[in-house]
Amino acid sequence: MNKKTGQDKGEGHRQRLRDKFSDRGIDALNDDEVLELLLTLGTPRRDCKECARLLLKKFGGLAGVLEATPFELQTVDGIGPQNSFAIHFIQNVARRYLSQRLRNRNYLRSSRDVADFLIHSMRDLKKEVFQAIFLDASFAIIDTKILFEGTLSVNTVYPREFIKTILAHHATAVVIAHNHPSGSLSPSGADKKLTRNLFLACKVIDVQLLDHLIVGALDSPFSFADHGLMEEIRQECLPLL
Repeated sequence: MNKKTGQDKGEGHRQRLRDKFSDRGIDALNDDEVLELLLTLGTPRRDCKECARLLLKKFGGLAGVLEATPFELQTVDGIGPQNSFAIHFIQNVARRYLSQRLRNRNYLRSSRDVADFLIHSMRDLKKEVFQAIFLDASFAIIDTKILFEGTLSVNTVYPREFIKTILAHHATAVVIAHNHPSGSLSPSGADKKLTRNLFLACKVIDVQLLDHLIVGALDSPFSFADHGLMEEIRQECLPLL
């Protein structure tokens, strides 16, 4: 088979995948095919089938590939700067899309959308991040923002910076979230102490801290509010208010 014939067959295969997606949607494609098409955005004339399989094998699935750093991606044979850029770029586009989709939605009626956003943006991170969701008086979502990164504790999440950001967003309520890279959803003693301190800080400026969500390995975050922990914290803080 000459080089031109091989290129023609490769383009025909890629076009069939594109047509399958156009006609039947993403569910018609398996993870190998999704990743193969994604890789062709970086190298449109190259056969990316084997590279897609190697990536899925190394990172354990499509989510693991999307969460990998450009450096980690390029440790896989056949993946260069252009391919890794395409993967990293589409992951960040997805995060921005999910974040912007939340804005102006009522938080209490959009819990599934909020969970989807937090899981996509935080679950597979290798370090802890602390994120806030800012709400107006009607609990419509104003914005989301990562405020702190690293091992979270009462010593690394600064209430002063937290309050400054709330005021800058003109928020009257806030939800906080962080991830557990271990995958566990159980709140630690430090998580509870941090929530208590931030609850008190919010009370000083007449802002409601509605919930603290922990993102782990499951498809739903752990909610302090749903498990009665926010009410426990409120009761503990009553003598101090």
